[in-house]
Amino acid sequence: MPTHKPFAPACERNQDPILEVLRQHFHDRRRVLEIGSGTGQHAVFFAPAFPEATWQTSDVEENLPGIRMWLDEAALPNLPPPITLDVTGTWPRDRFDAVFSANSLHIMPWSAVEQFFAGVAHVLEPGGVLAVYGPFNYNGAYTSESNREFDGWLKQRSALSAIRDFEAVDRLARGIGCQLVKDHTMPANNRLLVWRRQVPS
Repeated sequence: MPTHKPFAPACERNQDPILEVLRQHFHDRRRVLEIGSGTGQHAVFFAPAFPEATWQTSDVEENLPGIRMWLDEAALPNLPPPITLDVTGTWPRDRFDAVFSANSLHIMPWSAVEQFFAGVAHVLEPGGVLAVYGPFNYNGAYTSESNREFDGWLKQRSALSAIRDFEAVDRLARGIGCQLVKDHTMPANNRLLVWRRQVPS
């Protein structure tokens, strides 16, 4: 059990611009699943902006104690306890009308990215919104020199990590019936990709 709340400087830097975009797409959402909640910082910052929505945090088991510390301190009525979710394992039975994940796809193997979208297919309701934040390549090219350097650092850390190609990720999203709504340009050469799951006719 950690004695101090975990803290990620990147979360503090990016939370305002992310929230600005989420307000456009999550304003009418009621059940949000955050995949890879990390420290829990994003959840306690975003949840008050959507008081009518339940914001469900999740992560691998080892990160839950730190998330609980942030949630316990915030004591927000729409932040239930975090749940264990490894994208390569068992997914929750609950259904959600929105899914959010930040800085996750580039730190997992591509096989896990595929399982991420396969899992989203089980939990995201028709008409639901999927929002994914992070760096992406376009047409196989880096969008900045800093992203090239970051990708090199990722691959040194783990050969299976890498900045993902937008086109490949969008194919996975389309494969589960999600259509791209908006590709938002974000600070620090990041993007916030927003898809909506089609409602069967």
